[in-house]
Amino acid sequence: MTTSGDQTTRRWSDVLMPRTFTLWTMVLGIASVISQAGIIVTGAAVRLTASGLGCSEWPRCTPESYVTTPEMGINGAIEFGNRLLTFVLAAIAVLTILALWRVRKTHRNLVIMSIVLLFGIPGQAVIGGITVWTDLNPWIVMLHFLLSAGMVSIAALLAHRIGAERRARITRTPAVKLQDGASTKLTSISAVVVYIAGWFTLIFGTIVTGSGPHGGDPSAPRHDFDPLIVTRFHTAPVYLMTLMALILLVVMYRINTSQRQRRAVWGFTAVLVFQALVGFYQHFNGLPIAVVLLHMLGTGLVAWMMTIVLDVFNSKYATRPTETELPTGDAAPEQLTNA
Repeated sequence: MTTSGDQTTRRWSDVLMPRTFTLWTMVLGIASVISQAGIIVTGAAVRLTASGLGCSEWPRCTPESYVTTPEMGINGAIEFGNRLLTFVLAAIAVLTILALWRVRKTHRNLVIMSIVLLFGIPGQAVIGGITVWTDLNPWIVMLHFLLSAGMVSIAALLAHRIGAERRARITRTPAVKLQDGASTKLTSISAVVVYIAGWFTLIFGTIVTGSGPHGGDPSAPRHDFDPLIVTRFHTAPVYLMTLMALILLVVMYRINTSQRQRRAVWGFTAVLVFQALVGFYQHFNGLPIAVVLLHMLGTGLVAWMMTIVLDVFNSKYATRPTETELPTGDAAPEQLTNA
């Protein structure tokens, strides 16, 4: 006989580990992207407030303590607070894996993405520790940021696929394709160039940062590059992305693109314009902290949207039933569509 306690446990199990794609799964997918982009902003806040060595040790905060102490002041609190956010990211990653675990036989690639995000978190923590050990070496700081941007991109892919799976069940559509409209060779290549140029923009942007005044601590080493020259390297791929965005904006109205494809391009274009305006303002106004922080928010948005643009014009992913949604007696096939 089933007790009320067993029923409660089963209900919670079905919520946390559903057998299909539920609203909970969708929430976790979005939370993954937001949290990964958010850690870029909080990390920038650590650097911009000169709190990079607020905790002078790693994994401890001080030689004697794992937590900040009153003597360390606001800088210690900011750095330690940023470290604590690691546990928030880990919790979201674990919950996402659990939410996808029962669909792993039919949606293996999604589970793999969620596991990659989980293992990326301790990787980030270790690189962050090396950053402290090297007194905020700008090359290590650069690696720290780029890993975060990569995790934003993976989280964006995961959330995009979960969203498609959720829509398929709401609309009762057998197979929803991420590339749900027309895509020519020109749009496909343009989307790929957007993604590649986006990464070059992020890479050169970190070099610009490493050559600028906001090193995370007054004693932090800086690059010896000419800031003006590396800024020009940083803006060159931005111009290329702008050109590709214009091509997509023109071509997508001349072919049978979907509303989702058009929204992706317009969304990316809006983020690109926002980021360019903020970048120009900070460059010509002495890099005010609040504006630089806004620019760092933009980097997360760029990583997010350039991934979606790539996806909607190139992905072969299509939704499919979970194991419990298959007709009785059918074997649960492996997911054959590309990620």
